[in-house]
Amino acid sequence: MKLLHTADLHIGKRVNEFSMLEDQKVILEQILRITNEVQPDGLLLAGDIYDKSVPPGEAVGLLDEFLTELVTCKLQIFLISGNHDSPERLNFGSRILQNNGLHIAGTFDGSLKHILLRDTYGPVHIYLLPYVKPAVVQAFYPGQDIASYEDAVRAVIASSDIDTRERNILVAHQFITSGSNEPERCDSETISVGGLNNIDASVFEAFDYVALGHLHGPQCIGRETVRYAGSPLKYSFSEARQQKSVTILEFAEKGKLGIHQIPLTALRDLREIKGPLAELLRTGTSQDQPSEDYIRATLTDENEIYDAIGQLRQVYPNIMRLDFANSRSRPEADSRSAAFGDVARKSRLELFEEFYLKQNNQEMSEEQHKIMQDILEQTGGDRI
Repeated sequence: MKLLHTADLHIGKRVNEFSMLEDQKVILEQILRITNEVQPDGLLLAGDIYDKSVPPGEAVGLLDEFLTELVTCKLQIFLISGNHDSPERLNFGSRILQNNGLHIAGTFDGSLKHILLRDTYGPVHIYLLPYVKPAVVQAFYPGQDIASYEDAVRAVIASSDIDTRERNILVAHQFITSGSNEPERCDSETISVGGLNNIDASVFEAFDYVALGHLHGPQCIGRETVRYAGSPLKYSFSEARQQKSVTILEFAEKGKLGIHQIPLTALRDLREIKGPLAELLRTGTSQDQPSEDYIRATLTDENEIYDAIGQLRQVYPNIMRLDFANSRSRPEADSRSAAFGDVARKSRLELFEEFYLKQNNQEMSEEQHKIMQDILEQTGGDRI
């Protein structure tokens, strides 16, 4: 049996106020092409289908197009809600859609949703666990003390009567750790402060493969078969160096599983550039046409630059963010500030000198010092 695993589509997402819908449409079309080429028996969509609980109409339309095309491929589709989704909205029509091979677990109803498939080696059990919180699970298990996310998931799995002699797959959307080891995180992911939502990978011992969503970097945690597929697009600059992909699973008899990844190519890359303005402009203009990539530019110039973002946008029209890395942006080497010491005993010129140092991380020049001294004399001398 062959399955395709992906997650964290975040349809409708905006990155630095740039809509990603066009990019998402292209990447979903690419996933459809891969599906037609690989011809898997099923597709595992591990949550965060939308970016918001109330997605815009364009996002709903794009998901509708994607799922409609998938259904025509005659494969089984397994979809769960993530922490960004509205479980009830995602669950709408799920019983009708199941007749067309689209299995949705949006809301948690007290147990794992179970779908049975078969191949030449026998049964394959697919279990769907939407994103759950302890309070939600506690309502279905009143006799148990469910204080943590791990308690919640353990309780659900323990009540599911899983036959470990057969092949079992779980689709889930949670933050998984392995002992003291944590997976790689990205800026665009939502993780609870203090790690209260972590679940140890040992919880999934009964499963031959755990198809995870929630973290945007493709990676395994605990063992090779507990795996985050990662998001198909880069959604923050902390993901700039990641290679996005979809994961292909090839099951033979129990205990034999092949895993490989197929790279994805975005319509526009999301990348970082750094250097003096003139160098970045020269690099950009050396290309035949302006780069359409999403850019974070970090300028290292020491001098003031007029309309840096405007100049860069001529070469990089989709620049998202501009930062500076120079002596003025680095932490102060001198601990002095305008509020340091006895302010009442300091002259206006001394206070301004300290303010200038704090803002620019360098002393005023002799010329600047003279100009400021003349201004203060013209406006009432050195009195505070």
